[in-house]
Formats: sequence, C-alpha cells, structure tokens
Amino acid sequence: MRHDHDLSNTESGAPRTCRLGLDEPSRGPQRLRRDAHRRSQAAFAAVDADRNVRAIVLAGEGKSFSAGADLNWMRRQGTAAFEDNVADARRLADLYRTIALCETPTLARVHGAALGGGMGLAAVCDICVASTQAQFATSEVRLGIIPAVIGPYVVRAIGERQSYRYFQTAERISAARAREIGLVHEVVPPEELDAKVEEIVVALLEGGPRGQSAATDLTRAVANRSIDDAVIEDTARRIVTLRATTEAREGLSAFLDKRRAVWTDT
Repeated sequence: MRHDHDLSNTESGAPRTCRLGLDEPSRGPQRLRRDAHRRSQAAFAAVDADRNVRAIVLAGEGKSFSAGADLNWMRRQGTAAFEDNVADARRLADLYRTIALCETPTLARVHGAALGGGMGLAAVCDICVASTQAQFATSEVRLGIIPAVIGPYVVRAIGERQSYRYFQTAERISAARAREIGLVHEVVPPEELDAKVEEIVVALLEGGPRGQSAATDLTRAVANRSIDDAVIEDTARRIVTLRATTEAREGLSAFLDKRRAVWTDT
C-alpha cells in the first residue's frame, strides 16, 4: 500500500487529504497479500495519527479496486498449523479493525471489482463512492470458505437480511444494487468518480475535526441499541462535553459572525 498526501494545499500545518493506494498494477489484480497486511495497517495508523490529515481516501490501482485475498496464499494456509493459521487471520482482522477505528474520516473510491476482502474494504470505510462499472461480491463460499473477518463490517453496512443472501449465493452485486442495499453512498459514471470524491472531501473539510471524530464515535455507540435511559444520559453528556471545547466555540462564533470557521486540533 502506498500513500500520497494531497498536494493541493502544501502549507505547513494546513489541512489536507491522504490517498492510500492498494498495490501496484504491475503485480496483477489488486489482491490482499499476506506481506501487505501489516504495511497497510501501519499506513492507516500513521496517517490517522497525523492531525493535519482530514480525510483518508482508499483507492485501487489498475483495473480493480481489490480482487480479494491472494488465493495461492489462502491455499497454503489450509495446510498450516492451526495456531499459525489463527495468527495469520488475526493479522488480517487487525487491518480491518484499524481502518474501522480511524478517527479521521475514511472514504473508499471504488472504480472496478471489489471482491471478497475488497468488498470488506468498501464496507469498513465510513463512506463509499463507486463508479457505475464497480462490482461487489462476498465470493468466499465459492471457494469453500466464509467472509469471516470482513463479516462484521459487511453486515453492519448491508444488514443481516441482505447478508443471508449474498454471503450464501456469492452473487455479483452491481454498483446500483450496492447503493440500494446500503453498501455504497454514491454511484457515478467513471469520468465523474474523482469529482464526486472531491466533492465529499470538500464537505468533510468544512466540519470540525474533533466534532467529526465525536460524531463517528456517537454513531458506533448508539447503532442498534435500544433508546433507553442509559443512551439518553450518554448522548446528553456527549453534547455537553463537546459544547465546552474550543472547536465548538469557534464553530458557533463563526456561524453567528457569518464567516468560515478556522479549525485547530484542540
């Protein structure tokens, strides 16, 4: 995985985006190779720790977004010792968890096939924008396995009911269908994909970074929970905590003064 900071704003300390690329086209279809798991995890962690980076865009290189795991490696793992196999699967699971827990907003730019683990990458990102040429699938059952480590993120994105179907059938899912079932937020023609990604990134830059991180944490905290006294109390305390921050004071003042907010990491 390689990463490039957006050079549209090169001032020291200026907010910017970071694009993380999956593999290199010279290596064939973009697959999740064993040797890339830790590098990818480290890349996400490093970029997320950079407070000047306001958005992370995950993109594929070449014809596909990501064609899933390296099948030769998967076959070899079938003959490995059980504990070694578990450790290997944990490394892949740790990659997805690292992405899922990023405080920086994450956006998947899907231009082609996103199969198996590739669909997991699309699902684990906060936002997913796809070209009309994109296709998705949890294709694991056709290999005699299951979409295990990506399962929590795909189920979270498309729901339990849809997961029963697509986990078992491994059908290809068009970009339009992916939007219908909640996997994809926006579908645009290939020539408009970068413009749509940029439009969303610009919208992200308008918000306060601490508020966005807190909003993501709020979503995780209340999703699929009953609205009981504990949730009501928790949400009340969250807004009170945020209202007392420098960022909130700046945001409210900017709105009332009819000017753009100047966000700082405080």
